Amino acid sequence: MTGDELTELIKKLVAKGIVVIVLGAAPSLQTDAPAAPSTPDQVTSPAAPQVRIPETTAPRETAPETAAPGGTAPKNTAPRNSTGPKDATDPKRSTPERPQVTLVPGTGQEQRKGGATDTPERGEKKSTPAPGGGTGAPQAPSGHGTESGTGTKQDTSGTTGGTGSGGAAMTGSTAAERHGWGTATHVDDFSTGTANWNIYDGPGHAGNGRRTPDAVGVVDGALRITGDGSGNTAGMAWVGASQKYGRWEGRVRAPKSDPSYNALLLLWPTAEDWPSGGELDFMEMMDPHRQRTNAFFHYGADNSQVEGSVEVDATEWHNWALEWTPEKITAFVDGEPWFSTTDPKVQPPGPMHLCIQLDWFPEGGSPQESMMEVAWVRQYALDGTPTAQA
Repeated sequence: MTGDELTELIKKLVAKGIVVIVLGAAPSLQTDAPAAPSTPDQVTSPAAPQVRIPETTAPRETAPETAAPGGTAPKNTAPRNSTGPKDATDPKRSTPERPQVTLVPGTGQEQRKGGATDTPERGEKKSTPAPGGGTGAPQAPSGHGTESGTGTKQDTSGTTGGTGSGGAAMTGSTAAERHGWGTATHVDDFSTGTANWNIYDGPGHAGNGRRTPDAVGVVDGALRITGDGSGNTAGMAWVGASQKYGRWEGRVRAPKSDPSYNALLLLWPTAEDWPSGGELDFMEMMDPHRQRTNAFFHYGADNSQVEGSVEVDATEWHNWALEWTPEKITAFVDGEPWFSTTDPKVQPPGPMHLCIQLDWFPEGGSPQESMMEVAWVRQYALDGTPTAQA
């Protein structure tokens, strides 16, 4: 077999994957290029063929990468130091605080601190011939004079409920008797209906709901104002009973109500010059459970005010009164004084008259029917004798 034939044979065997071992001398084999031809002048012995066997090793397996300590976290992880929504303490997200209320130790009297607003929340009339009621944007007095009150009281009204010939007809303990106010100059027990009153007919307080005579009636001998779920309610002003300084008293009961309704007895300026003419809310039941009653004395063109509160079960009959003198304004319940001020700036500048109102302050939801009842109201001159009407 020639060298060329041997070379071809080895190539064929290698191509088939057969390992070929060549012993002894053999012609030089080149797998990449053919051997150079020999010349007659040069004769050499062929070297052993060099055979290259293809590699058949398996692919290399690599372990998954892991972050070294202190290295970078995978991209699909949450960013570090992330936080949820800001809480209510963030000043950019929190709602404005209501005016601060400070309790005067040992008196039960409260004084609101804050600035008055151009548009009062309460007390403003909306194109109606009747006065508004309630309270407006609060502002503390400058500090002249004093405000004080008892804060709590026990029931001394002498009744435990009933209307008309029951608790309403009974007198209970009155400020007039306890403090010697003399004979009343004006009295109304509603035995003749509401002829002595101007009943409002128009938009409700601050334009909410409606004040209508249909919400007023006399039931079992007591005046009753009813507010329905749509804001139809009522208010009324005492006709021909205006005076500067004096005393007023009324016997009132207000069952537990919807939060939207406030029951009030108040004095309104006869000159209709609110707010500079003042407003004296000596009974405002804001608490829907009627266990806490407030007083708000408004004054000044900016509708500043001082306020107090007393804890008493107003679902029972009680006698609420106000005494207005040139030196002092005092609120009473069942003859006991519970809030007063001697600040001269709080003094109304002119005559005022009594109003009864069940005001609607919509709170949303589905308001429930609410009501207030008044057994009687009485007005007294400051010195105990009749005074000329203003």
